[in-house]
Amino acid sequence: MADFHDCPLLEGVVTTSNEDGSTHVAAMGPKVDWPITRLLLRPYQSSQTYQNLSRAKRGILHVTDDVLLIARAAIGRLKDPPQLVPGPEGYPERLAECVRWYAFEVDSLDDSNSRTEMVCRVTDEGRVCDFFGFHRARHAVIEAAILATRLHLMSVETVLDHYAEYATIVDKTAGGAERQAFAELQEFLNDQMSEQDTRTMLDS
Repeated sequence: MADFHDCPLLEGVVTTSNEDGSTHVAAMGPKVDWPITRLLLRPYQSSQTYQNLSRAKRGILHVTDDVLLIARAAIGRLKDPPQLVPGPEGYPERLAECVRWYAFEVDSLDDSNSRTEMVCRVTDEGRVCDFFGFHRARHAVIEAAILATRLHLMSVETVLDHYAEYATIVDKTAGGAERQAFAELQEFLNDQMSEQDTRTMLDS
C-alpha cells in the first residue's frame, strides 16, 4: 500500500458508474498528493461508491466550492441530480460545474478493514472554472456535513455544541447557498435525533 501519511485530505465529490449505467454522486474526502497524481479513498464496504469502484475500478474526483451539493450528497439527500456531462471515454459522467476534475483508476485495494483503502492513479484531468476563494461559512458547512455522517460516533451534546458554533459562523459570513445547505443539515440532524428518540422509547 502506498504511503499517504503526509498527504492532505481533500474534500470533494466523486462520481462512479452504477451497474445499470447510471451515475452515483458521493461526497468524499480522499488523501491526495500534490500536484494531484494519486488518491487514497477509504469508502465503507456498505457504500455504493465502494461497490462501483470494486467492480469498474474507475471514477472521477471533483474539486468544487458548491457546498450545497457536498452537503446534500453527504447526507444522501440529493433532491435533484446535479448537471452531468460525459467524462473521458470509459469513465463515468462528471459534474458539469466544478473547479477541477480528476479521472482516476484503482490500482490496489485493501479490504481487511470496514473502510477499504483504495490507492488510485490519476489518468486525466480538467479545469472548468475559477475557485471563488476562502470562505468561513463554506468551511463551516463542510465541517457540519462531515459531522452529520458521524452521528453514530459522537454524543448528542457534542454534536449540538459543534452545530451551535457552525451556526454562528454561517450567520455572520454566509450567502444564500451556504444558508440553505446549513438549514438542510440542521433538518437532517433533527430528523436523526427524532428517530433516535423514537427507537429509545420503543426499546424501553
